Amino acid sequence: EYVEPCEAIRDGKLVIEDPLVGFEELTFPEPFGKLEAFNTSGGTSTLPQTYLGKVNELDYKTIRYPGHGHKMWCLLKLGLMDSKEIDVDGMKVNPRRVLEKCLENNLPPSGKDATLIRTTIEGWKGTESRILEYEIVDLYDEATGLTSMMRTTSFPAAVTALMMADGRITKRGVLTPERCIPPDLFIEALRSRGIDIKQTIN
Repeated sequence: EYVEPCEAIRDGKLVIEDPLVGFEELTFPEPFGKLEAFNTSGGTSTLPQTYLGKVNELDYKTIRYPGHGHKMWCLLKLGLMDSKEIDVDGMKVNPRRVLEKCLENNLPPSGKDATLIRTTIEGWKGTESRILEYEIVDLYDEATGLTSMMRTTSFPAAVTALMMADGRITKRGVLTPERCIPPDLFIEALRSRGIDIKQTIN
């Protein structure tokens, strides 16, 4: 996600943007405080195709602690995320594999993580402008030992499977989530499983 191009909608048009650019500052409740967000690939998934012609702007950014994005950008520009082999003293070396191995050897494989998500939708209701926000702050579960990443990736998949099985998803065929999952029922199901999704309207 730090290497591949990023799909977005700008001024109503589908565009391809670079990763690790488009920095924004944002603030979450303590202990997180001030954070940064920047372009990463894959997060928009099929949304640009689904909403092309329906929205003017759509993008996806990854949230990290301040300074992280610039450090990763430096590694990218130095070629350390490149999979193309280079010659080092007569040996073929894959820079990306070297970087991966260095990170594996020096960073813990997992830990007490957190997932922060903020989705902002701006538009009009009648003649008045509205901003709708959904926010998630999910933490490592001490009781079960499940990481937040486990919870926020597996729970939505499990809920979707249950909704298909019990008929709450009524559409049939090969469909993207935004085309077939009833959003209110989906959010309610996640909340009932401890994924706290806060909604605000301004």
